[in-house]
Amino acid sequence: MTIYASDTQLYSCFERLFAVIENHDPQAANALLKASLAIRFDCVAPRASITIDARRAPVNVLYGPNDVRPTIEIGLAADTLHCLLLGSIRLSKAVGSDLLDMKGPVWKTLALGDVFHSAQQLYPAILEAHNLPTTCPETTRA
Repeated sequence: MTIYASDTQLYSCFERLFAVIENHDPQAANALLKASLAIRFDCVAPRASITIDARRAPVNVLYGPNDVRPTIEIGLAADTLHCLLLGSIRLSKAVGSDLLDMKGPVWKTLALGDVFHSAQQLYPAILEAHNLPTTCPETTRA
């Protein structure tokens, strides 16, 4: 069973997560802006797309299909993204375990560190508010 029942549910959680990150840690976007990075997470199960466009301030987060040409594209299961944000899977482990399909200059993903750090601290409360599990499904663990 997947964590998110629909793309609408996934988008709702991530819209709230990014709003909380912006309020709680406004500096988290600075590394993305310095890297002039646009990154797209293309999820499956459910199919959803989240694009973080940090090529210029302010950072813009888009949900669903859009015309932004990303610097990096990451294909992954929504459950894998969930586990990454919980800190149950490290990004390097996910890459090494073929849980991610990355296209673009992979080294630029280091700019995601501050955003992931903030997200890992805030994500469980977002999940609880949406009545979703705060654990990583056994089938997704790397």
